[in-house]
Amino acid sequence: MSSAASLCHDVTAPAGRDSSKIVCLPLRAAGIDDPYSHGAYLGLARAVRELGIRGRVLTPAPKEGYVPSLSLLARQKYDLVIGTGFFAAPAIDRVATGFPKTKFAIIDFAHDELAHRPKNVVGLAFSEEQAGYLAGHLAALVLTLSPGEEVISSVAGQRVPAVERFIAGYQAGARGANPRVTTLNSYTDDFLDPVKGRSVALSQIAKGSRVVFQVAGVCGLGALEAASERGIWGIGVDVDQSQLGRHMLTSAVKRLDVAVFDTIGELARGTLETGRTSRFSLRNRGVGLGTISAAVPRSLKAEIEDVRAEIVAGKIPIASSVT
Repeated sequence: MSSAASLCHDVTAPAGRDSSKIVCLPLRAAGIDDPYSHGAYLGLARAVRELGIRGRVLTPAPKEGYVPSLSLLARQKYDLVIGTGFFAAPAIDRVATGFPKTKFAIIDFAHDELAHRPKNVVGLAFSEEQAGYLAGHLAALVLTLSPGEEVISSVAGQRVPAVERFIAGYQAGARGANPRVTTLNSYTDDFLDPVKGRSVALSQIAKGSRVVFQVAGVCGLGALEAASERGIWGIGVDVDQSQLGRHMLTSAVKRLDVAVFDTIGELARGTLETGRTSRFSLRNRGVGLGTISAAVPRSLKAEIEDVRAEIVAGKIPIASSVT
């Protein structure tokens, strides 16, 4: 096997639930420790438990990149290979075009945005701006619970579409709750180094931010650590990060676990259609908020539920690009 073999492990099914279907999930460099990748891993693990498929997780060696690993998986005739994230999309497009009999899925990328639009790929796209809007609205509301400046902020990783949609929604949601609120945003240009996230967050807090939203994966964990140290609210991303401490206001969640599980379920039932995009939004609970702090009054939680219903009903249009 390739040099990535040492970073590969099987996800085993309960006894008696083995299936002929084999699915592989190549992850980003941080593996399942990355909140983003962890969500996808949970979906694969659930499919192994409940559907009896055979699962494998692969973390390509950084110098190797995605193309050699994906090509190897295609030659080994996996039933489905699920790529994660914006940076894997060009490799999925290239390899899927060269291996038309292998089915692929790509998270965070629409099928029609792939250069060659291979017919054996399904895109799994999320309305991150909707989850971001709810998080931003709640962030602005909790500013009213204590004295201080009307400032919130976001610590972003790199300028990729999913990150931009989260932030655009966050800023719009905050303005929807309080037009006077100031929203700060900074990019670390990194998804892996918590020190960078912490540094950026501390700078924002020094400028008056009382809520920090991390949209930077592992790097963003440093931003949440800074929020805890300075006694302000933090907002997690991708998965529910409420376990990080009492300073966690909520998390803007995208259900990669649901997207991965549902896609594998279609494969197992023989109903998986490729050459298209599956979209996950508030309407089908593909995005949303994680646990909201118990310190938030019921009245504010009720307002968030009302806003959610208005978004689902199409009454609140949300831009998907940062202004």
